[in-house]
Amino acid sequence: MKVLHVIKSLGRGGAEMLLPETIKLHNSKFEFYVIYFLPWKNQLVKDLEKAGAKVYCYNKTNNVTLLLSFYQLFKFIKQNNIHCVHAHLPWAGFVARLACKLAKVPLIYTEHNKLERYHGITKWLNKFTFGWQSKVVAVSEDVKISIEQNIGKNYPVKVILNGVNTQSFIRNRELGFELRQQLNIPQHAIVISTIAVFRFQKRLTEWLQIANTILEREKNIYFIMIGDGILKPEIMKTYQDLGSHPNIIFPGLQENVKPWLSATDIYMMTSIFEGLPIAMLEAMSMECAIVSTNAGGIKEVIEQGKNGLLRDVNDWKLLEEDLKELLSNKQLREKIALEARKRVQEFFSLERMVNELEILYHDC
Repeated sequence: MKVLHVIKSLGRGGAEMLLPETIKLHNSKFEFYVIYFLPWKNQLVKDLEKAGAKVYCYNKTNNVTLLLSFYQLFKFIKQNNIHCVHAHLPWAGFVARLACKLAKVPLIYTEHNKLERYHGITKWLNKFTFGWQSKVVAVSEDVKISIEQNIGKNYPVKVILNGVNTQSFIRNRELGFELRQQLNIPQHAIVISTIAVFRFQKRLTEWLQIANTILEREKNIYFIMIGDGILKPEIMKTYQDLGSHPNIIFPGLQENVKPWLSATDIYMMTSIFEGLPIAMLEAMSMECAIVSTNAGGIKEVIEQGKNGLLRDVNDWKLLEEDLKELLSNKQLREKIALEARKRVQEFFSLERMVNELEILYHDC
């Protein structure tokens, strides 16, 4: 079966990161193609090719030219005898719906975010064309509810929870030790980190405010913000305005996050909204204690007090209290970290996700 994934970009976002990981695990009876549109966001091309996918860039500079490429996509589907198209996120969804309608090929659409957060035009186009696909997938119950509230209940939505490769994302204490040495972080210090695209939804300036408040009282704590993005200038200005504390580290984008998560004790998120964040699942798989807002699908993963500590989205400042509790109670911190791994092993494995996707492809 030839399956074509269509996605706007191949930068290191959550939806994009899933593609090479799932393709590696799929049954050999599947042949995968990937088409993306933004040439400057190509960080995952090599990973996808290594996983066995054939990758093509349509080199579009904005959403209008992307949408107008539907006929180019239609021709690709026909020329390569594609059996099923799997589109991710709205703009790739629009162009795939037009192309698949012409080609008379089944289309699966996966929604990774809550629709309330999209621009008005994006929401309208999504709603107008939503009936032109064969199957709809939501990455969490929260995203499914958002689809039903904004699009309607006429389109059955299947929830396929995001997964993580728990056999690959295993804590490696030696890697963590080596990274701490490189960064001059004492081995007995506590490291609090996050991995994110620097976008407004992550509220990383608020993340820095919490870090700075903790560091006013604690000396043996280090904060690491891994990633990059459009809001980097604003984030760095906040960092400077807060005093540029040397215990806050910005390593930029990292192709391999395993050493960083192996060096992390607590993984903190301050998001205002989420689908089901892959980086958090990876952190849980690598035995990091989670402190987070209850944005989107996060509250479907974290069992309060058992495998993480949650606060309401509007109460992000109270994450400071949760950090203090974990910083002062090593036994609780380690217990929550171990329970986090158990949670993803049981309910959020990548193998489970791939099996559900294969059933969906065959149904189409």
